[in-house]
Amino acid sequence: MAKCFALLGWSLPVIESMQKLNKPYVVVSFPDFEPYAKENDIPFVPYQLDEWSDSSNSLDLLEKLNQHNVDVAVPLFEETVEWAGALNSIYRGDPKVLNRAFLFRNKAMMKRKALIGGLRVGLFEEVYNKEGVKAFMKRLNEANLQIEGEEDSWVHIKPFASAGTVGHRLLRSMSDIDEKCEDEDFPCLAESHLQGREFSCEAFVHGGKIRFLNITEYVKLGYSNFIPEGNYLHSKRDMIMKEMQKMVDLFGIEYGMVHPEWFLTENDEMSFGEVACRIPGGHILELCGKAYDFDALGAFVLCHDPDLSEEELNEILPPIDARPENFYGNVMIYPHKNQISKLEIPEELKEEPYFLDHNLVPPMTTQKISDRDGFGNHFGTVNFKGEDPDRMTELLLHYENVDFYH
Repeated sequence: MAKCFALLGWSLPVIESMQKLNKPYVVVSFPDFEPYAKENDIPFVPYQLDEWSDSSNSLDLLEKLNQHNVDVAVPLFEETVEWAGALNSIYRGDPKVLNRAFLFRNKAMMKRKALIGGLRVGLFEEVYNKEGVKAFMKRLNEANLQIEGEEDSWVHIKPFASAGTVGHRLLRSMSDIDEKCEDEDFPCLAESHLQGREFSCEAFVHGGKIRFLNITEYVKLGYSNFIPEGNYLHSKRDMIMKEMQKMVDLFGIEYGMVHPEWFLTENDEMSFGEVACRIPGGHILELCGKAYDFDALGAFVLCHDPDLSEEELNEILPPIDARPENFYGNVMIYPHKNQISKLEIPEELKEEPYFLDHNLVPPMTTQKISDRDGFGNHFGTVNFKGEDPDRMTELLLHYENVDFYH
């Protein structure tokens, strides 16, 4: 067992998991959190994780963490992946741990690695301005044998290092490129549109092998999902597991948890979207923990420990073939208006047997709604639990369109 885990980033749910498990830890985050940490006896190292300089670097942080006997670093958020990679490369004596961290943080490098290793990916290219995106779309049109007057091939542009959907733009036409792209979007990754059913996996890895695999059913990306996967995806689980282990082997993932997104076509072809090695969004691990009845956040942290024994792994993870009886889902709620003043919970929701709870909070006063960046600015979630995945899908789609704020 690790002497001490460094949790890179501030997350109260993760801190609470470590306290319940009675595992040694120290939180590394911005100095703003230090007063709260001291007041609540949370081991804490203040650090400017958004800077990289002579006075803010992994070797300097390493010295500070040595005082806490840290020997495992865990990235909780996208922006701390390189920091964890740098520290763990020293703790494990393996420089490639840092290289893999850079791979997770650069979508273009990630796609090239996937392509070299034989994963199915779309066409992609690094672009530096609007003209580069237009040239990419033109080449896609040519490859798809488009003729004049037909719809342009769809193109997605994404920042190289942002989490999830932050900065992600879908461009359906040449005119979209002029209207939706800003100079600050560049340089970035441009890629073709992938067809198929989108879903994510959360693979808990130890010793280079997947020890537990969760599949998250996306009802609508950025709005709603449920766990475990519905019946159709479940029928493809063996195939998904095989492709997941192939990805783990290809990327050289030895410890921790990875969160890739995939597209599955009707012809059973799986296309690789992207992969992250931090806590996923959409409250996925919260749903996963409820569905499989385990501490998913705690397991996320502990799987980073190379010294974890087989017995300890079996204690913290569900059986590899577990299939829960109940499905847990949520819909993330966004106001439909630019200005809101009250919260209204529909009576039909209160009477719905699958309805579990919600954490929506009424606005204190009349509130203006700022622009959304990716899917990170939801006002809360409405949670459901039930035995039928098809009914779960219906409910999540329905309540995505219900306006809770007026």
